[in-house]
Amino acid sequence: MSSNQRNEICKQLLREVDSLPPRLQLAAKYIIDHANDFGLDTIRVTADKIGISANSLVRLANHLGFASYEDLREPFRISLVEQYDTAGGDSWIDRLSDSGEFGKSHARTVRNEIDIVKQSLRLLSVEKTETAVNMLKGARSAYVTATRASYALAYYFHYVGRMALPNLHLIPRHMGSPVDEMISVGEEDVLLAITFPPYSADTISALRLAKRNGTRVILISDSELIAPNIDADLFLKVSLNSLHHFSCFSGAMVVLECLLYHLVGRGGDEAQARIASYEALREDFGAYWQAKLPKLRKK
Repeated sequence: MSSNQRNEICKQLLREVDSLPPRLQLAAKYIIDHANDFGLDTIRVTADKIGISANSLVRLANHLGFASYEDLREPFRISLVEQYDTAGGDSWIDRLSDSGEFGKSHARTVRNEIDIVKQSLRLLSVEKTETAVNMLKGARSAYVTATRASYALAYYFHYVGRMALPNLHLIPRHMGSPVDEMISVGEEDVLLAITFPPYSADTISALRLAKRNGTRVILISDSELIAPNIDADLFLKVSLNSLHHFSCFSGAMVVLECLLYHLVGRGGDEAQARIASYEALREDFGAYWQAKLPKLRKK
């Protein structure tokens, strides 16, 4: 067995999730969204995390053709061993733990941040990256949307991306809903939507409106199953596993940075010229602070 079998199980769950009973739907979503935890935890721990009985997990395993729950979990456990080198760890992180309890806590969160970035980049395949760049470059208009905390990610992507992609628009630009600015969105356009749990109702409305209008959708999230009737043309999964109460955006940020790198590179001389123009304009209007050198006294 290998990670290939784990991927096939997740694909089957995605295909069949809507036809499963409610408790098995919850189990399927958890396995798809938390494949690593599923490979690590016992059946009791997993059932408690989902909020269902252990028997429901056994029923799901049988539905998928496995003789037992452990047979279903085994491909996920093996995949986890393949992904991570348990002997790894940079010495500088280990040294952080020597600085008392706070140092141990700091080392723990540093390792977690690195794991989030690595996992998100691991999920960002060459094919998915190239498809996303081609969709954005080939669109009549490209829109990026997010709300609340994740709005900062959309704002940054637009702030940098518009220099390489002049037809990139941030929605909403002001107070309001993204759908207020999607009246002319159509089949020749692309919507890049960013949302994390608890998933934004405004972003979900924008996704549904886009699909109704035939607009192609790129979804950046931790799950494909964010709400009923959401069907993205391209799904870019990121890891969010934070050690505090809120989602960690490190993984999402590196995915966006990769897309920006390719957009700027594909923009060629035109993109470089636009970037130079932006920089010149900002300097002309004093956007950047500059140290003033003292005047020399005349002798």
